[in-house]
Amino acid sequence: MKASPYTVSDVMSHTAVAVGSRATYKEIVELMQQWRVSALPVLAGEGRVVGVVSEADLLPKEGYREDVRAPYADGGASDVALKAGAVYAQDLMSSPAVTIHSDATIAEAARVMARRKVKRLPVVDGQGLLEGVVSRSDLLKVFLRSDAEIAAEVRETILPGLPAVTGVRVKVEDGVVILSGHLPDRTVVPLLARAVRGVEGVVDIRLDLRTAVAAG
Repeated sequence: MKASPYTVSDVMSHTAVAVGSRATYKEIVELMQQWRVSALPVLAGEGRVVGVVSEADLLPKEGYREDVRAPYADGGASDVALKAGAVYAQDLMSSPAVTIHSDATIAEAARVMARRKVKRLPVVDGQGLLEGVVSRSDLLKVFLRSDAEIAAEVRETILPGLPAVTGVRVKVEDGVVILSGHLPDRTVVPLLARAVRGVEGVVDIRLDLRTAVAAG
């Protein structure tokens, strides 16, 4: 049983579909349809990721069909309009690419996706070479862990690491961890709850813990 935290390497797709910088617009669309992906890494040289071309980069071709040189007030063309007139990946792509390393945690990858508003991240090594791709759906794979596996990790990894929790019972139902029993010290409750929430695949926790009340 693998203990938390899971890393990107645990869930990513190691076989990644990518295009070269001179791939044409139509080739890109065809690959996206064939592989059912919303974005493709753009590679240069021996496989270094130089950008990403997504559906959002391709849509201006249709949206600006009637005016592909829509100017700004200063006479320059907007980035969207320029992409509408582009043919090759190097002109369509968003660069530099938003990437992540395989040893990053799933939580880190989720934060990057949310902050940068992307659905997929190329996974690169220390030299920027493509190793794979991780998507939103890949990150959700941890919630496929069985209740038994989650419960075992809580019992074998979390509880032994905290003081005074020997009387805690663990039950997991549909990813929800139910902690019950007796604790002699109520100050341990927040620590226990935080540690359990850090276990991959935990949907929520419910506490049914009785704590000792100090005599006044």
